[in-house]
Amino acid sequence: MNAAELQKEFKRKVCEEIDVEPEGLARFVVYTPFMFDDGDHFVIILKRLTNRWIFTDEGHTFMHMSYDDIDVSHGTRKSIIDQTLLNFNVINESGEFCLEVPDEAFGDGLFSFVQALVKISDIAYLTRERVKSTFFEDFRLLLESRIPDERRVFDYTDPDNDPRRIYTVDCKVNGMKQPLFIFGVNNDAKCRDATITVLQFEKWGRDFRSLSIFEDLTQINSKVLARFTDVVGKQFSSLGAKERIYKYLEETL
Repeated sequence: MNAAELQKEFKRKVCEEIDVEPEGLARFVVYTPFMFDDGDHFVIILKRLTNRWIFTDEGHTFMHMSYDDIDVSHGTRKSIIDQTLLNFNVINESGEFCLEVPDEAFGDGLFSFVQALVKISDIAYLTRERVKSTFFEDFRLLLESRIPDERRVFDYTDPDNDPRRIYTVDCKVNGMKQPLFIFGVNNDAKCRDATITVLQFEKWGRDFRSLSIFEDLTQINSKVLARFTDVVGKQFSSLGAKERIYKYLEETL
């Protein structure tokens, strides 16, 4: 199989805008029009391993997603990726996506591989509701990884002053003179709710420290954020500041 034959097969099975360039022995770079939303094209390599041919992205897809601080190792995103790989017979080899070409069906193999990469790249641009769910999953996983089970309570409410559970703290950390109230904030409404909750606990005379972690602080309305900033203690602009969050929790606990 040479580059010209491969290109003809790929154009017939996938689309016309495909080029193939040989790169060493039994290795071809496949150029397609498919890309991430920022304009970077998918990396697709066809190469021979002993007695079989495979398509591989050589780890580029995961690497590209890591630039945007997208955690694909837990929660909803991981589930979507695992199911996508299964659907298209793609294997995850330690972050490198590979698809074995069945019976030299190179065109069909490329079509399936491209479809898998498109589906996986879409994870960076999930619908608003799905992003909301993954933010709180990621928020919770981060806290679970750093705070012992016996010292944290998720969705905490004051049993004496708030029997109807109206004022919720996303995570209360115990074991200190002043407990730490942690809020995950992903939109204006949650920011307002957190502001009201902090003020209400102060009104009840509760002694505590507070911490907020935003999905994206820059997306919060400036007036809403200003009111919250007046009442909350420490803030982190996004989960992308993981190392700083870890350091803060370590020093606080």
